[in-house]
Amino acid sequence: MTTSDTEPQDTPADSPAWLPAIALPDLAWRKATASNPSGDCVEVAALPDGDVAVRNSRAPHGPALVYTRAELAAFVDGVRGGEFDDLAP
Repeated sequence: MTTSDTEPQDTPADSPAWLPAIALPDLAWRKATASNPSGDCVEVAALPDGDVAVRNSRAPHGPALVYTRAELAAFVDGVRGGEFDDLAP
C-alpha cells in the first residue's frame, strides 16, 4: 500500500476532508432509527480527535467524509431549519 492509498488527496495533512475506511480505527458507527431497512443510510461515528466521520452504509469500506463538530452542527441546523427540504421526497 502506498501513501496515496491512505492519505486524502488535495487537502492539508492536518485537516483531511475524507479518509479511506482502512485508515480509520474501529469506530462505533450509528445511523438514525428512521433509516430504511434496505440499508440506504448515512452513518456517523465520533473520531478520537473530536471530529465526526460520515459514510454511506452501502459502502462501509469506502471513503468516510470527515467534519468538525462545528461543521456538522451547521449542517444539522440547516436541516432543522428546512434549508434542504427540496432535496427529500
